[in-house]
Amino acid sequence: MTLLKNQLPWPPEAAQYPHDAVRAFAAPGSNLVLDFHGDPATAGLALFSDGNHHMALEASVRAFLAANPDVGDVFYTTTPPKPLVDALKGDGLVVGNLRISRKPDVFIGPGTILDGLVDAGFMTGHIPFAESRGNVILVCKGNPKGITSVADLLSDDVTVACSNPVTEKASYVVYEEAARNLAQESGADADALVAKLSTAGPKTVHSQIIHHREVPQLIGAGHADAAIIYYHLALRYTRIFPDIFELVDLEGVLSGQPSPANPTTRYHIGLIADGGKWGEHFVSFMQGNTVQHLYEEHGLVRLC
Repeated sequence: MTLLKNQLPWPPEAAQYPHDAVRAFAAPGSNLVLDFHGDPATAGLALFSDGNHHMALEASVRAFLAANPDVGDVFYTTTPPKPLVDALKGDGLVVGNLRISRKPDVFIGPGTILDGLVDAGFMTGHIPFAESRGNVILVCKGNPKGITSVADLLSDDVTVACSNPVTEKASYVVYEEAARNLAQESGADADALVAKLSTAGPKTVHSQIIHHREVPQLIGAGHADAAIIYYHLALRYTRIFPDIFELVDLEGVLSGQPSPANPTTRYHIGLIADGGKWGEHFVSFMQGNTVQHLYEEHGLVRLC
């Protein structure tokens, strides 16, 4: 598979796929919106979610709609959590020149983010429902730089891509911790590796705001050679773009027995206010066997 105008040809993602006619404005490099799904005007349920588990969430909301067709549609987001928190507290979302005023019935994200929503009075509580399996290294197909460990990322001929430490702090902190811990475990220079990840320059490229789209784009287009990234994201890329990417295991992630030095992330879910008509049903559904199995299929760990 070749890159179209240096853009990855992402497959459609939505709770329900629209008719071809209403997709006419989507084109690589122009008016392409990947992380806002569904119809905010008519959806029976609105969901704000962080984005790195978007592939499992898509399967889950589709299953929820199939089981509850009276919902009509689910409007959901898959972006970093901070803009979603700001949208909840403010006047909604802005996507290019489009403004979306719909507020969520349900919020998904790291526990610390949802703790803040509890403190602010937007929700009364939340629960974890899934967890990542750790982090691996994403590289181009064939692994042309021969990368086998985090120590190889220190090489002068390797350009790394990483989520932005300012605009995507939630994911960056995980990747920084993985880099530091695994470098220390292997005897590599942990401080040098963290410094390389944190400072944009000739050998480090940061995403701008949505690393789960931008990092594979940077690697696929040849602007970077490798990235430390969640296993479930790397798995997704190798599944939908098998001719473009492959992944490098880090300390037992593929075997299901990752090193304690390789950090994981738990995903929490909670109602905003009373959750509207369908929020409570959705939170319960996300804890059920159907969703837990879907998350396992996409490389995450079930908690319910």
